[in-house]
Amino acid sequence: MSSNNAAIVDIAQTAGRFNSSIVLQAENKYIDVKSILGLFTTLVSSQSYELHVHGADAEEAKKAMSEVFAKHGLNFTVVAE
Repeated sequence: MSSNNAAIVDIAQTAGRFNSSIVLQAENKYIDVKSILGLFTTLVSSQSYELHVHGADAEEAKKAMSEVFAKHGLNFTVVAE
């Protein structure tokens, strides 16, 4: 697995390409994945994540976010809304 720092930057940069709201749920916390600071406090403390994606480009965002999470070996589920 790549370092957490590389994963955090990659996730935030990928999310920033989309207009959709992309929220990471880790236990009882909800973090905007476009927020690097939020990711720093979340990715180090949880093992499993849920991604919630809403917006006009949600399908493209789900695909891109799934790829970046898988690339960094992070355990996640995309939640169907």
